[in-house]
Amino acid sequence: MNKNSKIIAEVRAEYETRRQARRSLEMQWQLNINFMMGNQYSYIANNGAIREDEKQYFWQEKEVFNHIAPIIETRISKVSSSTPNIMVVPASTNEADVESAKLSKEIINSVSNRVNLQDIVKNALTWSEICGTSFYKIVWNTNSGKMVASDELGNQIHEGDVQIEVVSPFEIFPDNLACERLENVKSLIHARAVEISEIKMQWGVDVQPESVYSFSLDSNVGNLGGLGYDAHINKVSNVQLTNHCVVIERYVRPTKNRPNGRLTIVAGDKLLFDGDLPYINDELGGRTFPFVKQVSNYIPGSFFGVSVIERLIPLQRAYNAVRNRKHEYFNRSVMNVLAVEDGSIDTDSLEIDGLSPGKVLVYRQGSKIPEIMQEPNCNLNFEEEEERLLGEFKTVSGVSDIMSDSYSQYTNMSGVALQLLAEQDNARLSTAIDSSKLAIKTVAKFILRLYKQFAVLPRLLKICGESGDVQMYYWDQNEICSDDVVFDASADINETLAQRRTMLLDLINQGLMFDQDGHFSQSMRKKCLDLLGFGMWDNNTDLNTLHINRAKEENINADKNQELNILPIDNHQIHIDEHIAYILGGEIKKKINSKQIINKLLKHIEEHKKFLKNEENTTNLQK
Repeated sequence: MNKNSKIIAEVRAEYETRRQARRSLEMQWQLNINFMMGNQYSYIANNGAIREDEKQYFWQEKEVFNHIAPIIETRISKVSSSTPNIMVVPASTNEADVESAKLSKEIINSVSNRVNLQDIVKNALTWSEICGTSFYKIVWNTNSGKMVASDELGNQIHEGDVQIEVVSPFEIFPDNLACERLENVKSLIHARAVEISEIKMQWGVDVQPESVYSFSLDSNVGNLGGLGYDAHINKVSNVQLTNHCVVIERYVRPTKNRPNGRLTIVAGDKLLFDGDLPYINDELGGRTFPFVKQVSNYIPGSFFGVSVIERLIPLQRAYNAVRNRKHEYFNRSVMNVLAVEDGSIDTDSLEIDGLSPGKVLVYRQGSKIPEIMQEPNCNLNFEEEEERLLGEFKTVSGVSDIMSDSYSQYTNMSGVALQLLAEQDNARLSTAIDSSKLAIKTVAKFILRLYKQFAVLPRLLKICGESGDVQMYYWDQNEICSDDVVFDASADINETLAQRRTMLLDLINQGLMFDQDGHFSQSMRKKCLDLLGFGMWDNNTDLNTLHINRAKEENINADKNQELNILPIDNHQIHIDEHIAYILGGEIKKKINSKQIINKLLKHIEEHKKFLKNEENTTNLQK
């Protein structure tokens, strides 16, 4: 056995061992998906397979009254709408670092729009709310981005770009199921079903197809892990794929012997790759896994989280039983049970027609008259039990009436009371919200680190300014100086747009937004309109912002040894302040010609001061 064969056998053996160790969790995830999609008479059999209860009698009611699906949909909607804006903290107070942080934020926004991050987040939330855990995979796709050249064979060479995809928990196999944090896992396997043609195109290797059963939450099966939805039988079941092979990616953290870690990719009996971890995406500049974990609820001593569906399954079974037994009782009370002496009437006709109104029932002379059996008095209160179970649904799931109802029934409550109810609901979902926020923050950091590693060629970025102007930036890996991603503190997850508008109007009414002269300045007017959501209504350009931008351009021109001109329309005080801030900043000291730049700006500042003094003298003479 050669070296490659040993590696392949080792990877496949680890994959099988981890798959068997995690089998009980997979069965629970499959059961959760079945209940979510309405197949609520499923259970886990002794052999570890999902089975379905059959009717004991033909007349037995077995309808499904699905309360799990709307609860999960409400939780997903609430958590997905609770993510604030992302900000990037500058590495220092230098002007260059501040501009680099702004550029990094725009890069994240650009990637979010390109990959449609909002839909990706909702997909990850769906997996985490149903199975308890989901994963983001952030990689560098060399076949993405603009084409920059062609090789000798005519193949297109692209600049490459970031790719983000959601990975279901069915595809992830850690070496230790007791590790709570992904950072503590030493080895991780990502196994997925890939078409043979795609393997050939990506790695240039021919592999034989395998018998692969794939699962997914929709009809687009293609990932190993998840459940395929079979519309013909209206339940979740395994779906067998053709022309597919399981691609096993084993990630190993850096060790003393392998400081860059190890990535081994196996498909069938072929070794596709064996080398270092490809991405420098660790917090300290090292290499780590390209995955980010997100959970719905944590379990102490477990790598995978737990879904609220597991707590709701007993309640859903009890609720279905109560509703069905109630309907059976009603049917029996209305249709009744007829006691008939053998041979007294034509029972075949009675079974077909029943006791229709006006029916003439002929019975044999001398026999007992058929009679309706009296139902025993039922002391069971179906309504109380049903209401109690509905209350338990809200208690267990953390979804209350104020979150789930599509209409308002709280018209008699004050705004403060409604706000307290909303805060309580947010507190009950805090674990899922915090995990989602942390995952998105880490994804943003991974995006910047991948660009820092691979964005060698200059790239063009279009940024739409606040005044509607479009700015063009050429940037490369050297422009990214910070990956310290934080959330915008001004965007509170508990505040809706209506709440922010009400608070802002209250501040205006109290006079807190006016300047020292009691006036409402143009810049403050623009900011208020932006906060109210009507920023585009203000077409007047903020002159102070334009003067600041022109002063910054003059700082850059001084660095390029270009001529600095003063216009009569310049706001000289703003220009003076911006030039002084640039001179006092630490970034200018790093430049080779710093003394020359400082002297040029000092002369320019003196000219501004002369203009400013002349304007003040003219104003005094007019008075």
